[in-house]
Amino acid sequence: MEKEFFEKPTVYVKDVSINVTDIQKSVEFYIDIIGFQPLYQESRKAVLTADGKTPLLTLEQPDHVQPKEPRTTGLFHFAILLPTRSDLSAFLKHIIQKGVQLGASDHYVSEALYLNDPDGNGIEVYRDRPSSEWNWENGKVAMATEPLDGEGLLKESDKEWTGLPSETVMGHIHLHVADLQITEKFYVDGLGFDIVTTYPGALFASTGHYHHHLGLNIWNGEGAKAPAENSVGLNYFTLQFPDEEYRKHVRNQLQKIDATDKEEDGYYLVEDPSGNCIKLSV
Repeated sequence: MEKEFFEKPTVYVKDVSINVTDIQKSVEFYIDIIGFQPLYQESRKAVLTADGKTPLLTLEQPDHVQPKEPRTTGLFHFAILLPTRSDLSAFLKHIIQKGVQLGASDHYVSEALYLNDPDGNGIEVYRDRPSSEWNWENGKVAMATEPLDGEGLLKESDKEWTGLPSETVMGHIHLHVADLQITEKFYVDGLGFDIVTTYPGALFASTGHYHHHLGLNIWNGEGAKAPAENSVGLNYFTLQFPDEEYRKHVRNQLQKIDATDKEEDGYYLVEDPSGNCIKLSV
């Protein structure tokens, strides 16, 4: 993992908040299966960490919570980036021992494992190949979805899985959206991201020449509706800006495209055109 993609001056996903139906069941899953540590917990909310101090994932159980709605905008998956391939190897062995259903892909730039939490919230756990091995052409990075070398990954290390390493970060978030053209305008002209690759029905965006901090797709259908506010799924995700000056610049850019933010508890919140809520942090 190369830290420059998750520190100043890069804009990156700092943390994610999701809704769940049973807070205690979800906390147990994210500690036992994924390897988080609890940072803070109350009756309907839990904040989870990898290093014992930095929030990475917040779980919330809303009043009158509804199960995950099909064919809506919102969370496709959030992606937990492990520091090394040996960490991913240890995680894979751990998941196999736990008997968890798993998907796996090689994306050229990374190796990724996919699973769902008890409510169907999508999770990716991955490791990056060195950026020197990524292939760029005309501002676009080569990515694909190929079979993962699972046997090679299992043989990578004898390391025991003892939970998420302290250097773990939220690598990216991938969202269902309603319209790619309108979404692109919001994230590029408003938030200042670069489109770095495309798939059929999907865009991938980043800052600082990362392979992607954001995935955006219409795979749930063009014009998909936003889920109910108390539905399982994405509550919000946080974008970390390098300083107040740049955040102010981005807020001005958002106003120019008629995307108005609002201040709440010392943060600025804005919704993308599909209703995905974003916290703008410095």
